[in-house]
Amino acid sequence: MEQIGLDRLTGLIAFARSASLGSYTAAARSLGLSPSAVSKSVQRLEGRLGLSLFARTTRSLTLTPEGRDLHERALRLLREAEAIEQAAVAIRSEPAGLLKVTAPLPVGVHLLAPAMPRFRARYPRLSVDLRLGDRFADLIEEGIDVAIRVGDLGDSRLISRRLAPHRLCAFAAPAYLARRGIPAHPDDLVRHDCVNFRFQSTGQALRWPFRIGGRTVERTPESGIVTDSSDAVTAILEAGGGVGISPTYIAAPSVARGRLVPILTEFAVERSVITALWPESRRGNPNVKAFLAFLAEVFPAPAPWDALIARTAGEARAGTAG
Repeated sequence: MEQIGLDRLTGLIAFARSASLGSYTAAARSLGLSPSAVSKSVQRLEGRLGLSLFARTTRSLTLTPEGRDLHERALRLLREAEAIEQAAVAIRSEPAGLLKVTAPLPVGVHLLAPAMPRFRARYPRLSVDLRLGDRFADLIEEGIDVAIRVGDLGDSRLISRRLAPHRLCAFAAPAYLARRGIPAHPDDLVRHDCVNFRFQSTGQALRWPFRIGGRTVERTPESGIVTDSSDAVTAILEAGGGVGISPTYIAAPSVARGRLVPILTEFAVERSVITALWPESRRGNPNVKAFLAFLAEVFPAPAPWDALIARTAGEARAGTAG
């Protein structure tokens, strides 16, 4: 019986990833290849099989009936290969090789990236592929070891661990507050310049949550400036652009440097939770075990950024009362 060659297996991997993600570009990014390499690999597979696996348009790939059947079979093959690899890795006790981690851009930039040199110094034989962005990767199909997510988890096939609360609070620059006054209640925001955040994934503006009268109330203030970058919101606020809402872990360094002041803190809410997720197949993986243990250092309890915000707000209230 003819054995499957390396080129055929590569074609199956490229096809399965392209089908799962809906484009050669996304598949290429996931596999660390060029889109043209992925496209050619799939085309060679189609040529060998004598089948059209995709109905192609300029913007997307749609599976043909034959493609859907092959996609299901290819996924079963790749999952079995993944199980074989993880069983072999679990035998090894020392972290080594490649660890693939995905996280939202703000969490990655502000919390994970600064900690990576310390992690690598501890495990020099382990390399980290840190992928940042808003897209929710399919951990199982894309071979991701650990994902950091904020909000809805949405995948029961994954093991999860709570890392920290995801708190939102209002902030403004000291110069702006000296010029325009400090709002004492969310209702006062109508008399202030507001800076808002827009989600890249949906295009919708952030609804500002406040805890008022024992319940959470969401409002979308009229904003003179709207941006789709959390860091840009912080930069605009530091420049005196007005009042804005930000995750506390993003704003905390600016608060520590005296460039931003937390306001309306008695109305601040815990919007959701920052969570780590990993596939069941990675349970015994020494790389994943080491990284999860390290995450407890990156996300200590209580979160230092929340403690800083609370302490600064308390000092401001005490100064006002004095």
